[in-house]
Amino acid sequence: MTDLAARPQRTPSGELPPLAGRIPVIDVSPVVAQGRRPAKAVVGESFLISATVFREGHGRLGANVVLRDPDGRPGPWVPMRELAPGTDRWGAEVTADAIGRWSFTVEAWSDPVASWLDRAGVKIPAGQDLELTLEEGALLLERVAAGVPEGGGRTAVRTAVAGLRDRDRTPLDRLAAALLPRVAAVLERYPLRELVTSSAPLPLQVERRRALYGSWYEFFPRSEGATLNPPRSGTFRTAAERLPAIAAMGFDVVYLPPIHPIGQAYRKGPNNTLTPGPDDVGSPWAIGSPEGGHDAIHPDLGTIEDFDAFVARAGELGLEIALDFALQASPDHPWVNKHPEWFSHRIDGTIAYAENPPKKYQDIYPINFDQDFDGLVAETLRLLRHWMGHGVRIFRVDNPHTKPVHFWEKVLGEINRTDPDIIFLAEAFTRPAMLQTLAKVGFQQSYTYFTWRTTKQELTEYLTELTEETGAFLRPNFFASTPDILPRPLQHAGPAAFAIRAVLAATLSPSYGIYAGYELYESAPLGDGEEYLDSEKYQLRPRDWTRTDTLAPLLTRLNELRRAHPALQDLRNLEFLETDNDQVIAYTKRTGDDRVIVVVNLDPEQVQEAIVTVPEELAPAKVRCEFNGEEYRWHRHNYVRLDPSRSPAHLLTVRQEP
Repeated sequence: MTDLAARPQRTPSGELPPLAGRIPVIDVSPVVAQGRRPAKAVVGESFLISATVFREGHGRLGANVVLRDPDGRPGPWVPMRELAPGTDRWGAEVTADAIGRWSFTVEAWSDPVASWLDRAGVKIPAGQDLELTLEEGALLLERVAAGVPEGGGRTAVRTAVAGLRDRDRTPLDRLAAALLPRVAAVLERYPLRELVTSSAPLPLQVERRRALYGSWYEFFPRSEGATLNPPRSGTFRTAAERLPAIAAMGFDVVYLPPIHPIGQAYRKGPNNTLTPGPDDVGSPWAIGSPEGGHDAIHPDLGTIEDFDAFVARAGELGLEIALDFALQASPDHPWVNKHPEWFSHRIDGTIAYAENPPKKYQDIYPINFDQDFDGLVAETLRLLRHWMGHGVRIFRVDNPHTKPVHFWEKVLGEINRTDPDIIFLAEAFTRPAMLQTLAKVGFQQSYTYFTWRTTKQELTEYLTELTEETGAFLRPNFFASTPDILPRPLQHAGPAAFAIRAVLAATLSPSYGIYAGYELYESAPLGDGEEYLDSEKYQLRPRDWTRTDTLAPLLTRLNELRRAHPALQDLRNLEFLETDNDQVIAYTKRTGDDRVIVVVNLDPEQVQEAIVTVPEELAPAKVRCEFNGEEYRWHRHNYVRLDPSRSPAHLLTVRQEP
């Protein structure tokens, strides 16, 4: 919407403001929260700005986008085109080249030269008003020439003016002088604009590229280098030994669950039991003990200097560290005695522990934000800046939907005002309204419902929503599994299911992630739910990384292809393709000259065949499967056969034939 439509406050006289200016410019997109929050982009990302533009009568018009950088300086305006003839919907792809708060406007204008060309194209062949019509054109082109800089084609326009006035030529030849391609090129670059009407400015937040694109790997440092007999935790020094293998697989971000001291009160034992033994390590999300709270390191992991060395080693390998930020406390957290007002109390005076019925978290106290809001904001900012000072520029926020939205809007706004490179990932497995609003108020990324979208129809509908309906403000991060969720498709279908979900996550979304053990096909559930048996949340889990029967080669290849193909690094460029088998899903992504086609067998147990139909502009084309190296010649309709025991997917790079 235009700002006029987005903010319909009444004037002092009680009237609504006008909907449109001289040339109507309405329904500008993208707009978020009626223009009160910015649309989002990253540096170098191309995205569509569109608007409905029209005018009275039959006169021709034009439109363009003006981007203004964080200092308010306008860039070269970008011409818009009608996206589909007769719809009055205009659009243009734009790109911003620096981090910060930008703005954009859509300008519409009357195009007197194009309008004259329409009239002249009818009148001159019909012999009507010959001299008057030709002179009108000459005068218009003289005005154009006055606005063309030296070397910009001014001579071509003046030659056209002379041709229009050359009475030694026929009228049709005189008109032809104004229709030459070199004149059209000048008019496209330097149009004559009248009745220029601008939409109100709309905000655009431009962030660093990692806010959109990256491959994430989650692991528990305490499990790396751990032993079970005798029980001994891993440390940051032993965990650093795992980093080269993660980097070799092509991951960009290493995400760590909480690394802070863990409370003893109500500590959970294996499989979330309430009967821990003396050697049980507890849940990292039960934060706080006499040894410290959210700004402390668990003593078993080492010291703050060890953490700094871990971050530095990751940086040497091209990896960023993402740290879990869980705003909650164990009963042993220093906050409990120092700030009892930060917690909810029952009528018997006890502090209420966390519950998500039927689940109970006796080892965790949730925060009450309505008794000392300003104090909690100040403490949260202090904690975030503490870890930022130790090299953390990405935070994965635990359960943000259980905290007030306006709290996050305040905190994220303050952090990104001073440090616009900080990225916050929302673990918001919650209702759509909350999930989407958290994205609007500042979270750069969000977990999504991808975990539970498994069929062709579910994936198509959900990705259409993510790319078209919410793509202007919500950036998905497709985790194929998490410590909290062992998806049902992975529990019983074997390695092929892991490969299928990895390919989907890595190619449908520019950001995706896995939790350690995914490459080892860990799939044993606890009961009939989605929890892992012997979950790492409650116990040490050393793994055998010397195994060779793993998914690591596929993950490595996927990450190589994601880095090599800009098309796989964008979100809003997804187009689904028709297949005649609901067990086969196909889609294409294009950025600039880079185009890929992905075809996936959604059935981990059976060979599936299908006919894949591609758009006319893609046929014929030579394609190469980047998984098996085979080359094919594709037409409009193409046969595929995918055996999940060998490779459940094609990732095809396209080289279009002339």
